[in-house]
Amino acid sequence: MAERTESQIMAEWQGTEKPVITVLCLTFNHAPYIAQALEGFLMQETSFPFEIVVYNDASTDETTAIVERYRERYPRLIRHIVNERNQFSQGERVVSLALSHTRGEYVAYCEGDDYWTDPSKLETQGRFLEEHPEYVITYHRSQPFDEHGDVDIDFKGARRDLSALELQHATPLFTLTTCFRNVVREFPPELAAARFGDLCLWSLLGHYGKGKYIDAITPARYRLHAGGVFSAKSRRTKLDMAFYTRSALAAYYSRVKDCDNANYFKVRAAISAIKSIGLAVIALNVMEIAFTSMRRTFASWLR
Repeated sequence: MAERTESQIMAEWQGTEKPVITVLCLTFNHAPYIAQALEGFLMQETSFPFEIVVYNDASTDETTAIVERYRERYPRLIRHIVNERNQFSQGERVVSLALSHTRGEYVAYCEGDDYWTDPSKLETQGRFLEEHPEYVITYHRSQPFDEHGDVDIDFKGARRDLSALELQHATPLFTLTTCFRNVVREFPPELAAARFGDLCLWSLLGHYGKGKYIDAITPARYRLHAGGVFSAKSRRTKLDMAFYTRSALAAYYSRVKDCDNANYFKVRAAISAIKSIGLAVIALNVMEIAFTSMRRTFASWLR
């Protein structure tokens, strides 16, 4: 698709100048990828206004310079928020901080190392939410890939509609495909301990409606690389992250006296802990077997 000017993108917009959708892009050291993410945002064809908010968590590579070049070309579309210090490393909930800068009635989320492929994505999701107030979030398919091409990995994102309760239970979604009502402006204090901010967000959104899976949207592209916040983690680390997240949600729901959800997350946290301990025990057994084998080998050499 040929590059469009800012005026061409805005030419079909109708009604209010206030953005209907905020495209929220969290980025940190995504210099090799951020331009592709921005191009996926700028290719969107909508009948309503949208804005792009790039929340830059103190990148130390060329990410900031690249985003600035795009902001200079699209000053009415792109806002660039640059932290002086990396908030993620300080234990801050970056998703919550970023949401405070959004102005749209809806938020479409995509991190700076992923990108969209469907120019009608925002129009489709925004129109659906406008016409179906009982739904709080929409989402679609995602295709993981690495430097060699598409990867056949199932990250368990929902491919069906979800009830409000299923959202409250933090059912995983493909985060880069979501577009949701901008009704959660900050996270409860208990969720500061969570490691998966997106799962916390889905749970909070579940108190406002249901989830809609839209299969017609072309899959977004989820990039697997060594610097990925989630994809590069070991299985045990992911289980530990799930434990902290579910424990934080259990603490929150306990405080607000939502016993059903509190008990649900207590059980889920316990399951994550058991699985993580199980992997640790397996690793210790493997090390013990290897050590015993090496000791026998050395002993045989000394005979």
